[in-house]
Amino acid sequence: MSSIKQEAERCLKCKKAMCSAHCPASTAVPQVMELFLNGEIKKAGELLFMNNPLSAVTSVICPHERNCAGHCVLGIKGEPVMFYRIEEYLSRFYLETMDIPEIKKNGIKVAVAGAGPAGITMSILLLLHGYDVTLFEAQDNIGGILRYGIPPFRLSRDLLEMYKDIMLRMGLHFRPNTRIGTNIMIEDLFPDGYKAVFVSTGTGRPNKLGLIGETLGHVHFAVDYLKSPKAFKLGQQVAVVGAGNVAIDAARTAIRRAHSHVTILHFMGEDDMTANREEIEMAQIEGVEFIHYAQAVRIQENAVRCVRVKRIEDEAGNVRFEEDYTDVFDVPADSVIIAIGQGPGADMQVAGVKLTQRGLLDVNEWGETDTPGVYAAGDIVSGPRTVIEAVAFTKKVFQRMETYLREQPE
Repeated sequence: MSSIKQEAERCLKCKKAMCSAHCPASTAVPQVMELFLNGEIKKAGELLFMNNPLSAVTSVICPHERNCAGHCVLGIKGEPVMFYRIEEYLSRFYLETMDIPEIKKNGIKVAVAGAGPAGITMSILLLLHGYDVTLFEAQDNIGGILRYGIPPFRLSRDLLEMYKDIMLRMGLHFRPNTRIGTNIMIEDLFPDGYKAVFVSTGTGRPNKLGLIGETLGHVHFAVDYLKSPKAFKLGQQVAVVGAGNVAIDAARTAIRRAHSHVTILHFMGEDDMTANREEIEMAQIEGVEFIHYAQAVRIQENAVRCVRVKRIEDEAGNVRFEEDYTDVFDVPADSVIIAIGQGPGADMQVAGVKLTQRGLLDVNEWGETDTPGVYAAGDIVSGPRTVIEAVAFTKKVFQRMETYLREQPE
């Protein structure tokens, strides 16, 4: 593997950089590379941070093959530039050496509900612009999915502690173990002087399979398992139902924590998996077994009963998947982990704010709800998406929020 300097030297610094164009946060890749190669690593790190406060995170967990690396022109006939390696180094260095700028406070109070990727991003943007920010979090620490959903071997927890320290040094008020929507309601915040509220409480409720056997004692939801893996006794044979990043994270965690043999059950083919390619490859290297075209139909005491799935393509190229109930087989399982997505929690009640059919907050293209002063972004708006997509939309919401806040009377 080349050094990060050699990797940066491979970059063509394209005038119309496709890597930047296909980054949801529009990261200025050529400019960052130029600064890095000129030895101005602090400036390069600052450029990354000011554009994407979570660049130290997204450089690690982004689906690079779908964003920057996947659209590098060098990748057409050879290996794309792995910009994310340079980004990770620069972003971490910047966090480790960051001097908090002198920020002129404007005296305007804003509440942020939820300390996941969108909440952290919004808090930093508000703090940098002089707002008095209180960040409410239902858990005991910041991070949301970054802390309680992504395993430490993929994302180091010390990064989150650095972010927390930086925000506190900027003047953040942090209220952990405080769930907005139950013990404090959104409408309670405005009488206490908050001029706006940003909601980013995520989607922590796991989706069910709806199968017989789902309530048995050896069946667990991946989002619950990943919060505290040491609380679970899985046994030697573990079946994971699902094929997204959460399923892969659960499988790789089970191998490390429980030393189990892990089988992932997926009702479509390998090319249809939604997880990052790199994570799938690492799971295969680590010994995870994949059974594709398998639909779970019942959970038993020591196995998952499945039926084979047929992939059918018509003359027009349309593809559909059909279960073949004549082809039945059992996959041994001491424990079963369900990882088929998440939805919003039942406690998210915002006075006057409409919900979509999926139970998500209904907002316009700027993250505005029907309640003046209440904005939202992140998974509670879009459903589970990537961190970089949450950052990009949160930046857009911040622009509209600031316009609203500046127009409010003193």
